[in-house]
Amino acid sequence: MATLFKLMSFLPLWLLHAQGWVLGWLAFVGSNVYRKRFLAHVRLAGLSSRRWLTAVGESGKLVTELPRLWLGQPVPVFWESAALVDDALAQGRGIVFLTPHLGCFEITAQAYAQRYGVGGKPMTVLFRPPRQTWLRKVVQASRQRPGLLTAPTTLSGVKQMIKALKNGESVGLLPDQVPPLGMGMMAPFFGQSAYTMTLSVRLIQQTGACVLLAWGERLPWGRGFKVHVQPLQAALPPALPEAVAAINHAMESLVMQCPQQYLWGYARYKQPRETL
Repeated sequence: MATLFKLMSFLPLWLLHAQGWVLGWLAFVGSNVYRKRFLAHVRLAGLSSRRWLTAVGESGKLVTELPRLWLGQPVPVFWESAALVDDALAQGRGIVFLTPHLGCFEITAQAYAQRYGVGGKPMTVLFRPPRQTWLRKVVQASRQRPGLLTAPTTLSGVKQMIKALKNGESVGLLPDQVPPLGMGMMAPFFGQSAYTMTLSVRLIQQTGACVLLAWGERLPWGRGFKVHVQPLQAALPPALPEAVAAINHAMESLVMQCPQQYLWGYARYKQPRETL
C-alpha cells in the first residue's frame, strides 16, 4: 500500500479527484451503513438534495488527494482573508485555528506552515497515529515538514500546545472530531447531542489566544485549493458547556457555507473510545 501511495503521488490533482469522485459514489452505493449515516446527517442539517449530492463525490476526493498532499509536489493554494492571520500573529497572543471536516482540512495546516511557519511561527496540530503500520509511517513522514509540528492526543500533547500558544505560535484543531473518552462533553451539533472536545475551549481560555475559523475549499478540475479564514463572530461564554456549544454552532455555520464539501459520512455521533 505504501508503494501505491507513492505512485499515486505523481498523478495530477485533477486525475486523483476524478478517481475520488468514483470512489465516493462506490462507497455511498455499496455500503448500506455509510449511506444511512450520510443521509441521516444531511437530514439533521435540513439540506435539500441539491445541496448535498455533490458531497458524495467530494468525500471520495478527500481520500485520493492525500498521496499527492503527503508525498507529492506542492499544489496551488490561494488565500482568502490572510490579513486576519497577519493581524492575529502581530498581536503575539497565539492563534487557535478551528477547522471542521470541511473541504480539504489537510491543506489548511500545510498552507499555513508554508506561508507562516517557515518564517518562525510554526503550527502545532493534534496527531493520533493510524492503527495500520504502513499508514502510520506514511503519515508521520508527511507531517515532518518545516513550520508544522505535531502533538499527541495526551496530556503531554496538551501541554505542548499551551506552550506553543504562549510563545505566540499557532495550533490547529478539528473541533467536530470525536475525542477520546474523558476529553469531551455532550453538546448539540445540528440539533443532536454529540460528544464534543473541550480542548479547544480550554486552550483559548487558558492562553487568551486569538481564534480563527479556517477551511480549505477544493477547487474544481484540480485547480488547487483556497484557504478561507474567518473570525469567531462572538466571544466565548465563560462557562465551559456554553462555550463548547458555541464552538459547535460556529462549526455548523462554517459547514453551511459549503455543505457540498462537508464529510457528512463521518460518524460524528458515535460513542468515544476509552483508549487512544
